[in-house]
Amino acid sequence: MKLGDVADVIHGKCQKEVISEHGQYPIYGSGGNIMGYANEYICEAGTTILGRKGSINNPQFISSRFWNVDTAFGISAKSGYNNKFIFYFIKNIDWSKKNTGTTLPSLTQQVVKSTPIPVPSLPEQQRIVSYLDTQFAKIDQLKENAEKASLEARLLLENSISKLTKPQNNWESKELKDLCTICGEYGLNESATGYNGIRYIRITDITADGELNEEKVSATNKGDKRQEKLKEGDILFARTGATVGKTLVYKDDLGDCVFAGYLIRYRTNPNIILPKYLFYYTHSSDYYEWVKQNQAAAAQPNISAQKYNKLIINFPPDINEQQEIINKLDKFYNKCKQLENINTQILFLCNDLKQSLLKDIFE
Repeated sequence: MKLGDVADVIHGKCQKEVISEHGQYPIYGSGGNIMGYANEYICEAGTTILGRKGSINNPQFISSRFWNVDTAFGISAKSGYNNKFIFYFIKNIDWSKKNTGTTLPSLTQQVVKSTPIPVPSLPEQQRIVSYLDTQFAKIDQLKENAEKASLEARLLLENSISKLTKPQNNWESKELKDLCTICGEYGLNESATGYNGIRYIRITDITADGELNEEKVSATNKGDKRQEKLKEGDILFARTGATVGKTLVYKDDLGDCVFAGYLIRYRTNPNIILPKYLFYYTHSSDYYEWVKQNQAAAAQPNISAQKYNKLIINFPPDINEQQEIINKLDKFYNKCKQLENINTQILFLCNDLKQSLLKDIFE
């Protein structure tokens, strides 16, 4: 049969006239995201959201009444057919292959309605739904366990950093300006040119772990020859934006790099403090609390160089002791990353297993 024979394909409508602070029905976008609430609804409970424009390959089963925006279809089973069966069928389809858009992925109502669907008897539909519900719940539990393991490993690492950088009796406490210097001017703006084929590091290129996202950063002509290239051990501090306080310690194997204007470069005095120790300190609970307390009260969170200069760093004066702490934390960090990589693979395989189950049923 055709999907339009067994289900109604309902166009969404603009939400501007119905959106309300006190609405009781969720308003869903094309990706199944809630965009607000309304006191009116278009679709009944048990309807599947399928993107009409934009996110067209992420169907969601909605168990309550809802309003769908004009970039999303609501697909609801007709009498004699099972809503969840329809959802699982829709989830099996690679809708990107039915894309009718040029720049923005799009689906038409006719394309959706004309999609062929194998339709067993209603009892068989219910049996298939029961089977898939059970198997998907088991897979979701595997995913939850993997995500929980990653979170616990991350918390263990953060606790280890906080514990190993907690000041001891013989330690010193000094302001950042007494341990480092701001090397050169701030970074340069996006429009600067001059260097050819050099990496231009933006705050969005730095991960939460303080690593450079190799997939994002590419060689460009950004930067300016007035700005000195980064050197081994230079530490970049984010001074503005949602991720203010984030840091990156530069290593020579990253290649020639300059950096954007919303980053500040500090260069440590290696006879007093090792760059990697300072980097780890900026991932401690004490540092996170300092960042929270020192953000300027503005629309765009920011910490000025003057404030960064007054950041208190606790550290052992013995360089060898600093290196011992670095070595311990490096081991913790590497084990944590290994576990995260394994769990990422588990999540990928779980999603793949779901699609395999759907193909076994519908193809």
